[in-house]
Amino acid sequence: MEMHMLLPLVTTTVLLSIPAWQPLAAAPACQRRCGGVDIPYPFGIGRGCFLDTGDRTFEVTCRKATASDDARPFADGFEVLGIDPGRGKIRIRSPVSSWCYDGARRSMGAPDTWSFNSTALRVSDADNKLAVVGCSALAYIGSQDGAVENRYVVGCHAECASAASLSDGPCNGTGCCLTPVPPGISSFDVAFDDAYNNSAVAGFSPCSYAVLVEAAAFEFRATYVTTGALGDAGGVQVPAVLDWAVGNQTCRDVRRKKTGAYACASANSECVDAKNGPGYLCNCSKGYQGNPYVIHGCQDINECEEKASYPCAIRDSCINTIGGYKCPCPAQKRGYSDGTCEADRSITKLQIAIGFSIGVVMLALGMTCTYAIQEKRRVAVVKTRHFRQHGGQLLFEEMKKSNKQGMSFTLFTKQELQEATGNFDERHVLGKGGNGTVYRGTLQDGTAVAIKRCRIAGEDERQQREFGMETLILSQINHKNIVKLYGCCLEVEVPMLVYQFIPNGTLYQLLHGGAAVVPFAVRLRIAHETAEALAYLHSMASPPIIHGDVKSPNILLDENYGAKVSDFGASSLAPAPTDEAHLVTFVQGTCGYLDPEYMQTCRLTEKSDVYSFGVVLLELLTSRKALNLAAPDDEKSVVASFLTAARDGRLDGLLDARIKSEVGAETLERVAKLAKLCLEMSGERRPSMREVAEELDGIRKASSQNPCLLGEGEEALSDYSVVDMCDW
Repeated sequence: MEMHMLLPLVTTTVLLSIPAWQPLAAAPACQRRCGGVDIPYPFGIGRGCFLDTGDRTFEVTCRKATASDDARPFADGFEVLGIDPGRGKIRIRSPVSSWCYDGARRSMGAPDTWSFNSTALRVSDADNKLAVVGCSALAYIGSQDGAVENRYVVGCHAECASAASLSDGPCNGTGCCLTPVPPGISSFDVAFDDAYNNSAVAGFSPCSYAVLVEAAAFEFRATYVTTGALGDAGGVQVPAVLDWAVGNQTCRDVRRKKTGAYACASANSECVDAKNGPGYLCNCSKGYQGNPYVIHGCQDINECEEKASYPCAIRDSCINTIGGYKCPCPAQKRGYSDGTCEADRSITKLQIAIGFSIGVVMLALGMTCTYAIQEKRRVAVVKTRHFRQHGGQLLFEEMKKSNKQGMSFTLFTKQELQEATGNFDERHVLGKGGNGTVYRGTLQDGTAVAIKRCRIAGEDERQQREFGMETLILSQINHKNIVKLYGCCLEVEVPMLVYQFIPNGTLYQLLHGGAAVVPFAVRLRIAHETAEALAYLHSMASPPIIHGDVKSPNILLDENYGAKVSDFGASSLAPAPTDEAHLVTFVQGTCGYLDPEYMQTCRLTEKSDVYSFGVVLLELLTSRKALNLAAPDDEKSVVASFLTAARDGRLDGLLDARIKSEVGAETLERVAKLAKLCLEMSGERRPSMREVAEELDGIRKASSQNPCLLGEGEEALSDYSVVDMCDW
């Protein structure tokens, strides 16, 4: 079973002509309740009862799931449990993916999974987590949101030795695990790793489950594992939370353009930008409550009737006002700002005025000085905490030692980087990926740099302590094919890294942008230079470094289209073979490039980089993307297509036709054979990156009989147009 969540919802509603910037409102005679669930506007049941902005609709259907059921509300195929118009959230029953052991066949059956794909809704990262339940289960969700740089995999592993080891309560890895989901998800697929299955534990744990859950509402039960009670078959379903918003414009755009339908219909409402994805929401103004999407929907709050928190110090003295309240004092008494009253003393009005004026001035001066001192101390304390948290003290000590050897590394301030990027203006964004956002900036000396702001701070205290040391190690890397790290900023909540700016984009853009014909000589040189960079990291850096996310989007191209390996957000220092602390708790990387052995063992090694480099070699040979979900099933993965073609002797049909006329079949065969070795399932059977670099160097030298394939004779690509290099 596969369920697809696609928005806009299919509807026959046709909007009448609406004047510019006209609020939309529901028709008065509409059904507003179904199956015990309130359906507030902008959601609605039936024609004219829900908001339709042209690109998004909010239709809800009230129907029976089966003939014997009572009618229940559904939105886009999901049963609705509740709608919060103020927070822009909709609560649904979350489908459960499962993979069960088939006793009759004595093997695992087909997985029962579902997919989420929406143009209007986003998975709430603040409310949800991915739960994996079972005694031998590794499941994950993979997203294809945005460009290839934004693809990610996140999952976790649940394990248990026996039914007796299970207990009700929070997920702790025994029978159940939870992992966070990133923000901005509009699509994902659920999958189980077949290296972990229920064959050995089927007697007490026949199934593995994966489900997106509202973390606050989910509590693990041992019966989920032992009786298969989770999901439709067992009758137990769990809720999940989705974020929604109106349209695709920000509040600023709506106010500036004043065109189209404006959803904030109540006079006492205000527009706020959505936090998870594009669009905006409506909130009632302070002092009002209700539904801001309905005309007159936001009504005054009578604070004087609040029983739990009476606003005035004197009982029965409160006077409600529109949008607020007053706390007057009885006659012959004077009042204070905190709502208290006191009998008036026999003093003159002049004395009161003079004393009050002096008091106000002194109080203002005192408060201003106190606030300035406290704020300065608070900022200093915060900066110091962040500096130490990210290993800054260790980094500072090591810098003092290294400076004696002429090392160039800078600790930038937050203010310097804000000035370099125009306060991190969106117009300076070079790209967004799973590890953070990269901005183009210009330092005060005119140096062009790329500034990376990490998306989240690590939760592992050991990793936080080692960040400064690892940053120092990366700064000492001096290789012509690795992007230079100039320095970092550690006095902020999440660290920022300052890199050398590389002008000509990424290898992914060059190969798959569709506007350039890339000669084989250039492809072979990029492959060789990338291999040399990775070999340097593995064998020459001290200590050795594993990149962890080798892919064409992380290979930058300089002004001469030379390769520059970048993005060390997923990198780590090479561990000892027996280092159990290096085992990761959830898989991270990029779909299409992930080492299958890493997926099974959760241990990152140098051979993981070799496998990912093999995928890059295939991109260079075929000009195909590593993973293309829009292609037919047998062509989605370039690795699977390549291995099948190599096995069946159909490799010639897979290669890019534009390069087959440029070079002999023997050269292409050698590169394809090298790629196949890099893609071996077992890491032990793969070559080292040093061996890969030497083989590519040999291939380039062997091709030197053709002057156009000589490294010294390569011409630089001047733009992304068709390139004539020699007379092919």
